[in-house]
Amino acid sequence: MDLADSFAGQQAGLCGAAVPGALFLMTGLHTGNVGFTVEVHDQAPPVDPDWEDVVEASFRPVSDSSSLVQWAGEDSWELGLEEIDYRVRYCAKGMDAANELDTRLDEEPQQDCYLLQFWPAASAPDRIVKQTSTIAAYWHDYARRQPPPPSPAERAEAERQTRLAQEQQEIERQLAYDRWEWGGQLPSEALRNVGGNVRGLLPFDPALVHALDAAGPDTQRAVAVLAARHACEAAGLADLDWIAAALAALSEGRPLPPPFDDWDRMWQALASDPRVPDKTVGRAVPPKRPPFQPPACDGSHTTMPKAVGRGVAIVESPAPQPSAGVTSPGLAVAIGTPVESLAMSQPHMALPALPAAAESNPLQAALDAVFAAVVTYGENYPALLHNIWATCRTQP
Repeated sequence: MDLADSFAGQQAGLCGAAVPGALFLMTGLHTGNVGFTVEVHDQAPPVDPDWEDVVEASFRPVSDSSSLVQWAGEDSWELGLEEIDYRVRYCAKGMDAANELDTRLDEEPQQDCYLLQFWPAASAPDRIVKQTSTIAAYWHDYARRQPPPPSPAERAEAERQTRLAQEQQEIERQLAYDRWEWGGQLPSEALRNVGGNVRGLLPFDPALVHALDAAGPDTQRAVAVLAARHACEAAGLADLDWIAAALAALSEGRPLPPPFDDWDRMWQALASDPRVPDKTVGRAVPPKRPPFQPPACDGSHTTMPKAVGRGVAIVESPAPQPSAGVTSPGLAVAIGTPVESLAMSQPHMALPALPAAAESNPLQAALDAVFAAVVTYGENYPALLHNIWATCRTQP
Protein backbone atom coordinates (compact mmCIF):
# COMPACT_ATOMS: atom_id res chain seq x y z
CA MET A 1 0.00 0.00 0.00
CA ASP A 2 1.11 3.53 -0.76
CA LEU A 3 0.95 5.87 2.24
CA ALA A 4 -0.72 8.75 0.41
CA ASP A 5 -3.25 6.45 -1.31
CA SER A 6 -4.16 4.85 2.01
CA PHE A 7 -5.23 8.20 3.52
CA ALA A 8 -6.63 9.83 0.36
CA GLY A 9 -9.75 11.86 1.12
CA GLN A 10 -9.81 11.01 4.84
CA GLN A 11 -10.18 13.31 7.84
CA ALA A 12 -8.38 10.98 10.25
CA GLY A 13 -4.73 10.17 9.78
CA LEU A 14 -4.02 7.16 12.02
CA CYS A 15 -5.95 4.42 10.20
CA GLY A 16 -5.72 4.65 6.41
CA ALA A 17 -8.69 2.86 4.83
CA ALA A 18 -8.88 4.46 1.38
CA VAL A 19 -7.37 1.47 -0.45
CA PRO A 20 -10.03 -1.27 -0.78
CA GLY A 21 -9.32 -4.31 1.38
CA ALA A 22 -6.43 -2.74 3.31
CA LEU A 23 -5.73 -0.72 6.47
CA PHE A 24 -2.55 1.33 6.99
CA LEU A 25 -2.01 1.71 10.75
CA MET A 26 0.26 4.46 12.13
CA THR A 27 2.25 4.14 15.38
CA GLY A 28 4.21 6.70 17.36
CA LEU A 29 7.27 4.46 17.52
CA HIS A 30 9.42 4.34 14.40
CA THR A 31 11.34 1.13 15.07
CA GLY A 32 10.68 -1.57 17.65
CA ASN A 33 7.80 -3.47 19.20
CA VAL A 34 4.56 -1.88 20.41
CA GLY A 35 1.63 -3.22 22.41
CA PHE A 36 -1.15 -4.28 20.04
CA THR A 37 -4.54 -5.92 20.53
CA VAL A 38 -7.22 -6.82 17.96
CA GLU A 39 -10.86 -7.44 18.92
CA VAL A 40 -13.82 -8.53 16.77
CA HIS A 41 -17.28 -7.62 18.19
CA ASP A 42 -20.86 -8.28 17.19
CA GLN A 43 -21.74 -4.61 17.70
CA ALA A 44 -20.03 -1.34 18.47
CA PRO A 45 -18.22 -1.52 21.86
CA PRO A 46 -18.02 1.52 24.17
CA VAL A 47 -14.98 3.79 23.88
CA ASP A 48 -12.63 3.40 26.85
CA PRO A 49 -11.71 6.94 28.03
CA ASP A 50 -8.17 5.79 28.88
CA TRP A 51 -7.27 5.81 25.19
CA GLU A 52 -5.69 9.12 24.17
CA ASP A 53 -6.27 9.04 20.42
CA VAL A 54 -9.23 7.32 18.74
CA VAL A 55 -10.29 7.23 15.07
CA GLU A 56 -12.89 5.25 13.14
CA ALA A 57 -13.20 4.17 9.48
CA SER A 58 -15.03 1.60 7.38
CA PHE A 59 -13.44 -1.57 6.04
CA ARG A 60 -14.49 -4.53 3.91
CA PRO A 61 -12.13 -7.50 3.41
CA VAL A 62 -11.56 -8.55 -0.19
CA SER A 63 -10.88 -12.20 0.71
CA ASP A 64 -11.62 -14.67 3.49
CA SER A 65 -8.07 -14.33 4.82
CA SER A 66 -7.40 -11.00 6.55
CA SER A 67 -4.26 -10.66 8.64
CA LEU A 68 -2.49 -8.17 10.84
CA VAL A 69 0.99 -7.96 9.31
CA GLN A 70 4.16 -6.45 10.74
CA TRP A 71 5.77 -3.63 8.76
CA ALA A 72 8.28 -5.73 6.82
CA GLY A 73 6.25 -8.93 6.93
CA GLU A 74 8.30 -10.51 9.73
CA ASP A 75 5.16 -11.95 11.26
CA SER A 76 1.40 -11.98 10.74
CA TRP A 77 -1.76 -12.98 12.59
CA GLU A 78 -5.00 -14.19 11.01
CA LEU A 79 -8.00 -12.11 12.12
CA GLY A 80 -10.85 -14.41 11.07
CA LEU A 81 -12.88 -11.61 9.43
CA GLU A 82 -15.76 -12.32 7.09
CA GLU A 83 -16.18 -10.67 3.69
CA ILE A 84 -18.71 -8.14 5.01
CA ASP A 85 -18.75 -4.42 5.84
CA TYR A 86 -17.08 -3.56 9.15
CA ARG A 87 -16.62 -0.45 11.20
CA VAL A 88 -13.10 -0.31 12.54
CA ARG A 89 -11.93 1.70 15.56
CA TYR A 90 -8.23 2.35 16.10
CA CYS A 91 -7.24 3.47 19.61
CA ALA A 92 -3.77 4.64 20.70
CA LYS A 93 -1.95 5.58 23.88
CA GLY A 94 1.57 6.98 24.41
CA MET A 95 2.17 8.07 20.82
CA ASP A 96 4.11 11.26 21.65
CA ALA A 97 6.48 9.51 24.05
CA ALA A 98 7.08 6.75 21.53
CA ASN A 99 7.62 9.27 18.72
CA GLU A 100 10.20 11.08 20.80
CA LEU A 101 11.96 7.82 21.63
CA ASP A 102 11.87 6.86 17.90
CA THR A 103 13.56 3.47 18.41
CA ARG A 104 12.83 1.03 21.19
CA LEU A 105 15.17 -1.83 22.05
CA ASP A 106 13.68 -5.07 23.35
CA GLU A 107 14.94 -4.50 26.92
CA GLU A 108 13.51 -0.96 27.11
CA PRO A 109 10.02 -0.32 28.58
CA GLN A 110 7.03 -0.14 26.24
CA GLN A 111 6.01 3.39 25.28
CA ASP A 112 2.89 3.08 23.12
CA CYS A 113 0.06 0.56 22.72
CA TYR A 114 -2.88 0.17 20.38
CA LEU A 115 -6.31 -1.43 20.11
CA LEU A 116 -7.94 -2.31 16.77
CA GLN A 117 -11.67 -3.18 17.01
CA PHE A 118 -14.00 -4.51 14.30
CA TRP A 119 -17.79 -4.87 14.28
CA PRO A 120 -20.35 -5.29 11.45
CA ALA A 121 -21.67 -1.94 10.23
CA ALA A 122 -22.62 -0.16 7.02
CA SER A 123 -20.00 1.92 5.32
CA ALA A 124 -19.66 5.48 6.61
CA PRO A 125 -17.09 8.30 6.41
CA ASP A 126 -14.05 8.10 8.64
CA ARG A 127 -13.92 10.35 11.73
CA ILE A 128 -11.72 11.48 14.59
CA VAL A 129 -13.29 10.37 17.85
CA LYS A 130 -10.57 11.72 20.13
CA GLN A 131 -7.26 13.49 19.56
CA THR A 132 -4.70 14.17 22.29
CA SER A 133 -1.16 13.64 21.01
CA THR A 134 0.82 16.01 18.81
CA ILE A 135 1.90 13.26 16.44
CA ALA A 136 -1.74 12.22 15.92
CA ALA A 137 -2.57 15.84 15.03
CA TYR A 138 0.27 15.81 12.52
CA TRP A 139 -1.08 12.70 10.78
CA HIS A 140 -4.65 14.04 10.79
CA ASP A 141 -3.40 17.15 8.99
CA TYR A 142 -1.47 14.94 6.55
CA ALA A 143 -4.62 12.97 5.72
CA ARG A 144 -6.72 16.09 5.11
CA ARG A 145 -4.12 17.36 2.63
CA GLN A 146 -4.38 14.24 0.46
CA PRO A 147 -6.62 14.47 -2.63
CA PRO A 148 -9.74 12.31 -2.57
CA PRO A 149 -9.40 8.75 -3.90
CA PRO A 150 -10.67 7.93 -7.38
CA SER A 151 -14.32 7.03 -7.74
CA PRO A 152 -15.22 3.42 -8.63
CA ALA A 153 -15.75 4.55 -12.24
CA GLU A 154 -12.38 6.34 -12.30
CA ARG A 155 -10.65 3.35 -10.73
CA ALA A 156 -12.25 1.01 -13.27
CA GLU A 157 -11.16 3.28 -16.13
CA ALA A 158 -7.61 3.44 -14.77
CA GLU A 159 -7.53 -0.34 -14.51
CA ARG A 160 -8.87 -0.60 -18.06
CA GLN A 161 -6.18 1.74 -19.37
CA THR A 162 -3.51 -0.21 -17.51
CA ARG A 163 -4.83 -3.46 -18.95
CA LEU A 164 -4.88 -2.00 -22.47
CA ALA A 165 -1.32 -0.76 -22.06
CA GLN A 166 -0.20 -4.18 -20.86
CA GLU A 167 -1.96 -5.86 -23.78
CA GLN A 168 -0.30 -3.45 -26.22
CA GLN A 169 3.09 -4.13 -24.63
CA GLU A 170 2.49 -7.86 -25.01
CA ILE A 171 1.51 -7.38 -28.67
CA GLU A 172 4.68 -5.37 -29.31
CA ARG A 173 6.76 -7.92 -27.46
CA GLN A 174 5.27 -10.76 -29.52
CA LEU A 175 5.83 -8.83 -32.76
CA ALA A 176 9.44 -8.22 -31.76
CA TYR A 177 9.87 -11.92 -31.03
CA ASP A 178 8.32 -12.85 -34.39
CA ARG A 179 10.71 -10.51 -36.19
CA TRP A 180 13.64 -12.02 -34.32
CA GLU A 181 12.49 -15.58 -34.96
CA TRP A 182 11.91 -14.89 -38.67
CA GLY A 183 15.26 -13.19 -39.20
CA GLY A 184 14.27 -9.54 -38.73
CA GLN A 185 11.19 -9.56 -40.96
CA LEU A 186 7.63 -10.50 -40.12
CA PRO A 187 6.39 -13.45 -42.18
CA SER A 188 3.50 -13.26 -44.57
CA GLU A 189 0.39 -15.24 -43.75
CA ALA A 190 1.33 -17.73 -46.47
CA LEU A 191 4.75 -18.26 -44.93
CA ARG A 192 3.43 -18.43 -41.38
CA ASN A 193 0.89 -21.09 -42.33
CA VAL A 194 2.83 -23.09 -44.90
CA GLY A 195 3.83 -25.85 -42.48
CA GLY A 196 6.41 -28.41 -43.45
CA ASN A 197 10.01 -27.63 -42.54
CA VAL A 198 9.98 -23.86 -42.88
CA ARG A 199 11.16 -23.48 -39.29
CA GLY A 200 13.89 -26.01 -39.90
CA LEU A 201 15.28 -23.96 -42.80
CA LEU A 202 14.76 -20.59 -41.11
CA PRO A 203 17.86 -20.65 -38.84
CA PHE A 204 20.12 -21.40 -41.80
CA ASP A 205 19.09 -18.54 -44.09
CA PRO A 206 16.02 -16.47 -43.11
CA ALA A 207 16.55 -14.11 -46.04
CA LEU A 208 16.23 -17.04 -48.44
CA VAL A 209 13.03 -18.15 -46.76
CA HIS A 210 11.48 -14.70 -47.31
CA ALA A 211 12.84 -14.53 -50.86
CA LEU A 212 11.20 -17.84 -51.71
CA ASP A 213 7.96 -16.60 -50.19
CA ALA A 214 8.08 -13.48 -52.35
CA ALA A 215 8.95 -15.44 -55.51
CA GLY A 216 6.23 -16.69 -57.80
CA PRO A 217 5.15 -20.33 -58.04
CA ASP A 218 7.36 -20.90 -61.13
CA THR A 219 10.48 -19.86 -59.24
CA GLN A 220 9.43 -21.82 -56.18
CA ARG A 221 8.91 -24.96 -58.25
CA ALA A 222 12.23 -24.48 -60.05
CA VAL A 223 14.04 -24.12 -56.72
CA ALA A 224 12.33 -27.24 -55.38
CA VAL A 225 13.45 -29.31 -58.38
CA LEU A 226 16.97 -27.88 -58.20
CA ALA A 227 17.25 -28.60 -54.46
CA ALA A 228 16.07 -32.19 -54.94
CA ARG A 229 18.64 -32.70 -57.72
CA HIS A 230 21.44 -31.20 -55.62
CA ALA A 231 20.51 -33.43 -52.68
CA CYS A 232 20.50 -36.58 -54.82
CA GLU A 233 23.79 -35.67 -56.47
CA ALA A 234 25.48 -34.93 -53.14
CA ALA A 235 24.27 -38.27 -51.78
CA GLY A 236 25.42 -40.22 -54.85
CA LEU A 237 21.87 -41.22 -55.83
CA ALA A 238 21.30 -39.23 -59.02
CA ASP A 239 22.58 -41.97 -61.38
CA LEU A 240 20.33 -44.70 -59.99
CA ASP A 241 17.60 -45.44 -62.53
CA TRP A 242 14.65 -45.09 -60.17
CA ILE A 243 16.06 -41.84 -58.73
CA ALA A 244 16.81 -40.48 -62.21
CA ALA A 245 13.22 -41.26 -63.28
CA ALA A 246 11.89 -39.31 -60.31
CA LEU A 247 14.16 -36.32 -61.06
CA ALA A 248 13.01 -36.35 -64.70
CA ALA A 249 9.37 -36.40 -63.62
CA LEU A 250 9.97 -33.41 -61.34
CA SER A 251 11.70 -31.48 -64.14
CA GLU A 252 8.81 -32.19 -66.52
CA GLY A 253 6.07 -31.46 -63.97
CA ARG A 254 4.77 -35.04 -63.97
CA PRO A 255 3.71 -37.08 -60.90
CA LEU A 256 6.49 -39.04 -59.29
CA PRO A 257 6.74 -42.66 -60.52
CA PRO A 258 6.88 -45.69 -58.25
CA PRO A 259 8.23 -46.31 -55.68
CA PHE A 260 7.60 -42.64 -54.75
CA ASP A 261 3.85 -43.18 -54.83
CA ASP A 262 4.15 -44.97 -51.48
CA TRP A 263 6.26 -43.74 -48.56
CA ASP A 264 7.07 -47.25 -47.27
CA ARG A 265 8.03 -48.57 -50.70
CA MET A 266 10.30 -45.57 -51.23
CA TRP A 267 12.31 -46.39 -48.09
CA GLN A 268 12.25 -50.09 -48.91
CA ALA A 269 13.74 -49.36 -52.34
CA LEU A 270 16.55 -47.39 -50.74
CA ALA A 271 17.28 -50.16 -48.26
CA SER A 272 17.23 -52.94 -50.88
CA ASP A 273 19.29 -51.28 -53.62
CA PRO A 274 22.92 -52.44 -53.28
CA ARG A 275 24.06 -49.55 -55.46
CA VAL A 276 23.18 -46.97 -52.79
CA PRO A 277 26.51 -45.57 -51.60
CA ASP A 278 27.50 -45.47 -47.96
CA LYS A 279 28.07 -41.73 -47.77
CA THR A 280 27.99 -39.72 -44.57
CA VAL A 281 28.46 -36.08 -43.68
CA GLY A 282 28.67 -34.05 -40.47
CA ARG A 283 25.48 -32.40 -39.29
CA ALA A 284 24.48 -29.03 -40.70
CA VAL A 285 24.66 -26.41 -37.94
CA PRO A 286 23.12 -22.98 -38.60
CA PRO A 287 25.14 -19.86 -37.79
CA LYS A 288 24.84 -18.39 -34.33
CA ARG A 289 22.77 -15.29 -33.85
CA PRO A 290 22.18 -12.90 -30.95
CA PRO A 291 19.54 -13.99 -28.43
CA PHE A 292 16.12 -12.39 -28.43
CA GLN A 293 15.97 -9.05 -26.62
CA PRO A 294 12.41 -7.99 -25.72
CA PRO A 295 11.55 -4.32 -26.33
CA ALA A 296 11.92 -1.96 -23.38
CA CYS A 297 8.62 -1.37 -21.59
CA ASP A 298 7.73 -0.96 -17.91
CA GLY A 299 10.33 -3.39 -16.61
CA SER A 300 7.86 -6.21 -16.09
CA HIS A 301 8.99 -9.63 -17.17
CA THR A 302 7.07 -11.79 -19.58
CA THR A 303 8.16 -15.23 -20.53
CA MET A 304 8.49 -15.55 -24.27
CA PRO A 305 8.17 -18.75 -26.26
CA LYS A 306 11.49 -20.54 -26.20
CA ALA A 307 13.23 -20.66 -29.56
CA VAL A 308 14.64 -23.90 -30.84
CA GLY A 309 18.29 -23.02 -31.16
CA ARG A 310 20.69 -24.70 -33.54
CA GLY A 311 18.34 -27.63 -34.08
CA VAL A 312 18.31 -29.94 -37.07
CA ALA A 313 15.25 -31.94 -38.12
CA ILE A 314 14.86 -34.66 -40.71
CA VAL A 315 12.37 -33.59 -43.35
CA GLU A 316 8.86 -33.93 -41.97
CA SER A 317 6.41 -36.24 -43.68
CA PRO A 318 3.03 -37.85 -42.98
CA ALA A 319 3.35 -40.64 -40.46
CA PRO A 320 3.43 -43.86 -42.52
CA GLN A 321 1.66 -47.08 -41.74
CA PRO A 322 4.48 -49.70 -41.76
CA SER A 323 4.04 -52.66 -44.05
CA ALA A 324 4.67 -56.14 -42.76
CA GLY A 325 8.35 -56.69 -42.19
CA VAL A 326 9.28 -53.11 -43.19
CA THR A 327 10.57 -50.57 -40.70
CA SER A 328 10.10 -46.97 -41.83
CA PRO A 329 12.19 -44.11 -40.50
CA GLY A 330 10.18 -41.72 -38.37
CA LEU A 331 10.56 -38.00 -37.81
CA ALA A 332 13.71 -37.23 -35.84
CA VAL A 333 14.29 -33.84 -34.25
CA ALA A 334 17.39 -32.69 -32.41
CA ILE A 335 16.67 -29.73 -30.11
CA GLY A 336 19.56 -27.74 -28.74
CA THR A 337 23.13 -27.84 -29.97
CA PRO A 338 23.64 -30.92 -32.17
CA VAL A 339 26.75 -33.02 -31.96
CA GLU A 340 28.51 -31.65 -35.01
CA SER A 341 30.80 -34.65 -35.36
CA LEU A 342 27.87 -37.07 -35.59
CA ALA A 343 27.83 -38.60 -39.08
CA MET A 344 24.56 -38.36 -41.02
CA SER A 345 23.64 -40.76 -43.84
CA GLN A 346 23.41 -38.61 -46.96
CA PRO A 347 21.17 -41.04 -48.94
CA HIS A 348 18.68 -41.09 -46.08
CA MET A 349 18.73 -37.28 -45.83
CA ALA A 350 18.42 -36.81 -49.61
CA LEU A 351 15.57 -39.21 -50.40
CA PRO A 352 12.76 -37.09 -48.81
CA ALA A 353 13.77 -34.17 -51.05
CA LEU A 354 12.04 -35.89 -53.97
CA PRO A 355 8.50 -36.16 -52.51
CA ALA A 356 9.07 -32.77 -50.87
CA ALA A 357 9.70 -31.16 -54.28
CA ALA A 358 6.49 -32.73 -55.59
CA GLU A 359 4.29 -31.05 -52.95
CA SER A 360 1.19 -29.43 -54.44
CA ASN A 361 1.97 -26.13 -52.69
CA PRO A 362 5.01 -24.75 -54.59
CA LEU A 363 6.16 -22.65 -51.61
CA GLN A 364 6.15 -25.66 -49.29
CA ALA A 365 7.82 -27.73 -52.00
CA ALA A 366 10.66 -25.21 -52.28
CA LEU A 367 11.16 -24.82 -48.53
CA ASP A 368 11.01 -28.55 -47.76
CA ALA A 369 13.24 -29.56 -50.66
CA VAL A 370 15.85 -26.92 -49.79
CA PHE A 371 15.83 -28.02 -46.16
CA ALA A 372 16.29 -31.67 -47.20
CA ALA A 373 19.20 -30.60 -49.38
CA VAL A 374 20.72 -28.56 -46.51
CA VAL A 375 20.76 -31.55 -44.14
CA THR A 376 22.09 -33.72 -46.99
CA TYR A 377 24.97 -31.34 -47.58
CA GLY A 378 25.52 -31.19 -43.82
CA GLU A 379 28.50 -29.09 -42.84
CA ASN A 380 28.96 -28.11 -46.50
CA TYR A 381 25.52 -26.50 -46.80
CA PRO A 382 26.77 -22.90 -47.54
CA ALA A 383 27.80 -23.97 -51.06
CA LEU A 384 24.30 -25.33 -51.67
CA LEU A 385 22.61 -22.14 -50.48
CA HIS A 386 24.88 -20.13 -52.76
CA ASN A 387 23.54 -22.11 -55.73
CA ILE A 388 19.93 -21.77 -54.56
CA TRP A 389 20.34 -18.00 -54.30
CA ALA A 390 21.75 -17.90 -57.81
CA THR A 391 18.67 -19.71 -59.10
CA CYS A 392 16.33 -17.32 -57.29
CA ARG A 393 18.07 -14.30 -58.83
CA THR A 394 18.01 -15.64 -62.37
CA GLN A 395 14.35 -16.69 -62.36
CA PRO A 396 11.77 -14.15 -63.63
